[in-house]
Amino acid sequence: MQMKSTENTLCVGLVQQSNTAGRADNLDKLAANIRDCASRGARLIVLQELHNDLYFCQVEDPRLFDLGETIPGPSTGWFGSLAKELGVVLVLSLFEKRASGLYHNTAVVIEKDGSIAGKYRKMHIPDDPAYYEKFYFTPGDLGFRPVPTSVGNLGVLVCWDQWYPEAARLMALAGADLLLFPTAIGWETSDAAGEKERQRNAWMIAQQGHAIANGLHVVAVNRVGMEADPSGRTGGILFWGNSFVAGPQGEIIARASGSREENRVVEINLKRSEEVRRWWPFLRDRRIDAYGDITKRFIE
Repeated sequence: MQMKSTENTLCVGLVQQSNTAGRADNLDKLAANIRDCASRGARLIVLQELHNDLYFCQVEDPRLFDLGETIPGPSTGWFGSLAKELGVVLVLSLFEKRASGLYHNTAVVIEKDGSIAGKYRKMHIPDDPAYYEKFYFTPGDLGFRPVPTSVGNLGVLVCWDQWYPEAARLMALAGADLLLFPTAIGWETSDAAGEKERQRNAWMIAQQGHAIANGLHVVAVNRVGMEADPSGRTGGILFWGNSFVAGPQGEIIARASGSREENRVVEINLKRSEEVRRWWPFLRDRRIDAYGDITKRFIE
């Protein structure tokens, strides 16, 4: 069924897919999924983290820097042409080669005319078993600034950023209309069932908390499926999907499968944030005069 955005609503597409080692195959699937979302009325389409390839950060391998690309570059040009053809805004997640020896995990927003509206470089970089991102990515240096687009000011953050209330709050204070989280998160397969459930629930609750605290919709788009650890040291990652949209009171508006590829097109009420912020004026009651210590690493 095709939805239609209006003055007060925005149809957002979430592309949750599994990946293979073949970039061309992944791009073909992404294009088909983007077209599907656009045909169902999506004006803004959000892709998962590092969507062109397998999640390569399971190992530390200098050869994998070859996957990096410049911005502008091949991907921004390819997706830009698709965005222009379909008249949609796309949120990409790319392995940016900024200079020799300097790489970032970068979200790029493509405007509906195919141009680059702006970008965000991932600020919080994990370094855990199967998530060795510090080996590849330099922390971002663009700050927490929403990207202005034809569908609103997009507060784009990336995966590990989603655990930090400061990031969401700063995006909100800078005028974000939505918070968007391209994501690649799952279970290391040896974890116990109860631990897996706690991890997934915590992931959703943390982002629902950002929605509530800031009175904004949150759109989180995760990948899905099993990806083996090339080193064989772990059992690989089973990405848990569950891409979702939460409203400004933390309510779950839509939630994708935890085990299969899925495109979702979700209608968002753009007036809802204003209504909720009038009922729950958290921004009004902030004690900015008393928050100076928040910039310290730890309070002794």
